Amino acid sequence: MLNVKEHNDRAAAAYTAVTGQHWIEALTDGRHVLIRPLAPKDRDREYAFIKRLSPESRHMRFLAQVNEPGAAMLNQLMDTDNKQRMAYIALVHENGQLIEIGVSRYAATREHECECAVTVADEWTHLGLGTLLMEHLIKAARKNGFHQMYSVDASSNAPMRDLAKALGFETHNDPDDSRQVIHRLYL
Repeated sequence: MLNVKEHNDRAAAAYTAVTGQHWIEALTDGRHVLIRPLAPKDRDREYAFIKRLSPESRHMRFLAQVNEPGAAMLNQLMDTDNKQRMAYIALVHENGQLIEIGVSRYAATREHECECAVTVADEWTHLGLGTLLMEHLIKAARKNGFHQMYSVDASSNAPMRDLAKALGFETHNDPDDSRQVIHRLYL
């Protein structure tokens, strides 16, 4: 396993070669990750990312058991226009490749309101990546004229509950399903 300096040194060349809007962010352990808008070229990365998630993480993300992300699901996840539907991915340099380790996204549900989600690879949790991804997403939602952002999550999803609280979301029980909560942020 690489130490933090070795990781960052190896990643630097790959990160600086990226064009377009992007950010190089430090996790709480000091390792650097690249965050940028999701692009059509990321389809295979997104598929591999979902497949690498533990069954529990996939269930928390999709509120259902997902074993194999099908073409329809991938089409929906990849459908972004950077205004009504936005997604950011976090990439890390591993073995000469950029690997997706996290994603945040929102989609408009009504005028000035969007639903959001964030997912972090199991081995990259508790390092501040979810916070970084959501901060970029919140900024984009504000810039694109949204006034409210919400997330529907399993009431047992303690990491999401903690993240939502840290980001200033209000949390309420879902009136239609006692197994779910709704986190809402007024932008």
